[in-house]
Amino acid sequence: MLTTRAGTAAAAVAVLLGAGLAGCTGEGLGSGTGSGAGSDGAPKGSALKAVGDLAVKGRAPKTGYARDEFGAAWADTDHNGCGTRDDILRRDLTGTSFRADRGGDCVVVSGTLADPYTGRRIDFTRGRSTVDIDHVVALSDAWQKGAKYWSRDKRRQIANDPLNLLAVDGPTNRGKGDGDAATWLPPDKAFRCPYVARQVAVKKKYGLWVTEAEKAAMVKVLDTCPDEPLPDAGKPAASGGGPDSGGEDGGGDGKEGTAPAPDATYANCAAAREAGAAPLHRGDPGYSRSLDRDGDGVACDT
Repeated sequence: MLTTRAGTAAAAVAVLLGAGLAGCTGEGLGSGTGSGAGSDGAPKGSALKAVGDLAVKGRAPKTGYARDEFGAAWADTDHNGCGTRDDILRRDLTGTSFRADRGGDCVVVSGTLADPYTGRRIDFTRGRSTVDIDHVVALSDAWQKGAKYWSRDKRRQIANDPLNLLAVDGPTNRGKGDGDAATWLPPDKAFRCPYVARQVAVKKKYGLWVTEAEKAAMVKVLDTCPDEPLPDAGKPAASGGGPDSGGEDGGGDGKEGTAPAPDATYANCAAAREAGAAPLHRGDPGYSRSLDRDGDGVACDT
C-alpha cells in the first residue's frame, strides 16, 4: 500500500528553484554578457555581492580524500527518522509515493522530478531510476578547498546539508564529477544563476575558499543576473579544527541544544536528544561507549 503527498513537495520545489530563474541564463562556462560590474557594485544580499566575501587560494592536493571522510552516506542528521537521501527526494519530487511500512512518509518509492540541470521531466521509481542526489559543491572539491582540515563532524554536516543537495539527472551529474564553476555548469542555462548562487552560499557558510578561475567564473555567471539572491544558508556550521575548538566560522563545537550538565548521564540516545545534548563527543559530559555504537568518538549522531 502506498500513500501520496504532492502539494507540500511541489511548494518546496517552487521555493527552492523558483527564486531567480527568470532572466538568469549564465551563458557559457563562466562567460557572461552582463554589465561586468562584478561583486563590488552588486546589490546587498545578492549572490554576486557574496562572491567578494570568499577567500581565494590555490587548489590543495586531493591526497587523503575518501568519501567516508565525510561520514556515512545519507545519515539522518536531523533525527527525523529518514535518511538524507529520502529527505531530499521528498523535497524535490512531486507526486511522491512512500513505502507504507516506514510510517508512510519516509522512504520515497516514486515521484516526478523537474530536473534543474537539464530542464527535463524524469519519472522516479526506487531501484530503477536515473535520479541522483548531487552535492552542489562536490565533496572532493570541498576537501581540496578547506574541508581536509575540518573536524569529521563538520564534514558530515556539509555532506548532509540540504543547502548543498539537489535531486538531479544521474548521467548529467556524473558528467559533472567534482567540477567547480570554472569547469562545469548545468546544461540548462536558465538554472545557472541559481546553481552558482547556491555554490556561493555553501562556500560562504562553511568557510571554503575558491580558486581565481572559479571566482572569475562565478562573477561572470552572476553578472548576468546581479539581483540573484543568496540562498538562506541556515544555521552556521561547526568550526573546523576538531569538535571542541574554535575557528574561522564563529567558534563553538556546532552541537545543537543545551550543553549537558557536568554530571549528566543518559540511559539511551533518545534521552540525550530529548535533553538537547546530542550528538555527544568523547570527553563530553554524558558520553559513554555504550551510546557510541560505531566507536567513532561521537555518540547519538545517527
